[in-house]
Amino acid sequence: MKSICDLYLKKRNKIFTIPLQVIEDFRFLLERGYAPMQALDLIGKRFQLSTQQMHLLKRGVCSYKKAKNRRKKRQGLWRLRQALLGIDGHNVLITIESALKGKPLVFTDDGFIRDISGVSANYRPTSATKQALNLIFEILILYNPLQVDWYFDAPLSHSGKLANETQRMSESYGIKGQAQAVPVPENFLKFYGLIATSDSELIDTCMEVIDLAGEVLKFYSLPLSLYRF
Repeated sequence: MKSICDLYLKKRNKIFTIPLQVIEDFRFLLERGYAPMQALDLIGKRFQLSTQQMHLLKRGVCSYKKAKNRRKKRQGLWRLRQALLGIDGHNVLITIESALKGKPLVFTDDGFIRDISGVSANYRPTSATKQALNLIFEILILYNPLQVDWYFDAPLSHSGKLANETQRMSESYGIKGQAQAVPVPENFLKFYGLIATSDSELIDTCMEVIDLAGEVLKFYSLPLSLYRF
């Protein structure tokens, strides 16, 4: 496994690096109460970071207190048994699809695996989408949750179609629940005691969370381009 300090992302024949000093200084500011975007702006200007480097820092680094609190909320697959689960649809699918396509992921300070491709706004379902859904449903039937509800971002293209396909597959697997495309999934997921996501803001407000994408990737031992700080 390569260190994120040495190699970040190979794109357009360029290798982006993040010096250890940058990471340490960013953490230093976070530990002293700076808001993440404020700290990111200061560090970005000081070290003249690229957009890709700043995106990675934002996705992967947090304060010790934040990391500790998020790790306390993180549950294993066993927690799915007879549970009512709300899934952050695009968040989970994009991470698994990125892995299936060989795109880089990052193992973050708070113990979650996150996608760093930045494709959310331009996401389109592909052949990897159904493959990712099948991997998820195979695990769900193994752990037998009481009900599983999916929420997709309606503003993203083809969200309604994706929700319908997820609903169809859920019924074919015999899993109770519903799949919907809604304007703001967070407004629905915040009412669940257990959610599946790696979104940091959702994790901070929820009671319990499963890194479902990360658990799926580990369960199937899929080959990963996984970097860590």
